[in-house]
Amino acid sequence: MPDFSQLPRYSARRFVPDEFDAAQWTQIETLYDQLIERDLANESALEQYLRDWNELGDVLGEDENRRYVAMTCQTDDPAAADAFKFYVTEISPRRKPRENELEKHYLASPARKALPPERYAVFDREVATRAALFRDANVPLETQESLLSQEYQTLIGGMTVMFDGEEKTLVQLYPILEETNRARREQAWRALAERRYQDRDKIDELFEKLRDLRVQIAHNAGYENYRDYMFVYYQRFDYTADDCYKFHDAVEAHVVPLVRQIQARRREHMKLDALRPWDTAVDPLGRPPLRPFKSARELVDGCGRIFADVDTLFLEELRELDERGMLDLENRKGKAPGGYQTFLSESRMPFIFMNAVGTDGDVNTLLHEGGHAFNAFAVRDEWLASYRVPPMEFCEVASMGMELLGRPYLEEFYSAEDAIRSRAQHLEGVVSTLAWIATIDAFQHWLYTHPTHTREERHAEWANIYRRFAGDMDWRGLEDLLQTTWHRQLHIFEVPFYYIEYGIAQLGALQIFRNMQRDQHAAVKAYERALALGGSQPLPQIYEAADIKFDFSAATVQPLMEMVARELEL
Repeated sequence: MPDFSQLPRYSARRFVPDEFDAAQWTQIETLYDQLIERDLANESALEQYLRDWNELGDVLGEDENRRYVAMTCQTDDPAAADAFKFYVTEISPRRKPRENELEKHYLASPARKALPPERYAVFDREVATRAALFRDANVPLETQESLLSQEYQTLIGGMTVMFDGEEKTLVQLYPILEETNRARREQAWRALAERRYQDRDKIDELFEKLRDLRVQIAHNAGYENYRDYMFVYYQRFDYTADDCYKFHDAVEAHVVPLVRQIQARRREHMKLDALRPWDTAVDPLGRPPLRPFKSARELVDGCGRIFADVDTLFLEELRELDERGMLDLENRKGKAPGGYQTFLSESRMPFIFMNAVGTDGDVNTLLHEGGHAFNAFAVRDEWLASYRVPPMEFCEVASMGMELLGRPYLEEFYSAEDAIRSRAQHLEGVVSTLAWIATIDAFQHWLYTHPTHTREERHAEWANIYRRFAGDMDWRGLEDLLQTTWHRQLHIFEVPFYYIEYGIAQLGALQIFRNMQRDQHAAVKAYERALALGGSQPLPQIYEAADIKFDFSAATVQPLMEMVARELEL
């Protein structure tokens, strides 16, 4: 369990008292009252108001994130669960209307128009959008939503199976899917899928509660459906739902054919009549699985060398995370699934969470989350909190871009032959990931534009959408398991509609990869230039700073897939 008790503040407090207790609402409310009573008649007073408001937000945000980290690091710890639940039920619902008051106070200031637009235009647009979307009636609904999301984390994080005579987490079965013994792979895959399927009714009920809450939230805010509400909530100023549908079509036209070619080559190498779900992770030539490290220490050291090869700055930042205990990397029972990077806003320190079990994919995960962390480091000096967070569509360029920037240096873990193999696996993964992103995004559009659907309709539609993008996978006899494979996708439960960003960003990262092939030094410097902008510029301008184009239509997808096909010799 991480211990953040010794983390220093990044800078001295000027508004929030040193003895302030972020768990005491009376103390929090006193500071909100002081802010709302401010006279914002001139530019100087308004800027100081923003600084003090942001300082309070940093203190409260760090308290929330510490609780979230503790809960996800050990979902079976009642104290950690209760501490996070306390924030969700007692602090967050009270903060939201007060934050809305502060936003309105800012928007009403006569000095607002005097603020330099080159500095505040993006912030001003964000505040105005949030204020317009806020409804008091949604606060308790959002609290219920957070608690249900926590329930999903606990349910999935607590799943174990007996395998090889031992109790194993589901994540600990993933390496077995890479083994050459096909019968054993099938046994492990079935153990995974059937364990999730065992709780299918619980997961479906959870989702249905979440769906109904979300639909009501959208209606309360005056939106016909939750999809349209979330496009405004996520401040998607630069693209529309129709653009997402065009992306789905582009993936079907230009990515799925590559999926099929990769599958056909795999089938041929493995001498199979049909690919089954347990045949996708094993090496098709029968070579033993890539096992790049045995311990988290080896993973950190190896990725550190890769980061240094890209730019020594990244190694220095990884070392700071390591020395300050900001890495929790190894899988264990009770740990929430997946991986993430979060930011402790007052300490200005990133934290990386993942579930490493010694696979090639774990190396990519740490490179990925490292990219997020380096993005956070690049904007540590920014006092305006919203500018420390890039638009989500670029956050993932930071992470996926680092995966590809690190690609030439995999010999830090492997022999030359195994490094070539790992690179090929990664690019094949990029192709399959784009197809999966289209699958999840298309499914979410359907879920919330058909809000009265039944459970049976939902399962059937998932299977239809899955087959649209999955290529030539053989699910005969496994149809029931296929219908609930979406249960494993955390985003559907915890951060709805946050998934198209990965597709947009993967295309951005592939553009960085293309630039790297032409001039590696220039590509790295452009990447770093974009990281330093944080969220201070509109999305297209951040992409431009990285020397890439913000576009996820067929015009971008097709040439990038042609490049990937050449790299994979398809």
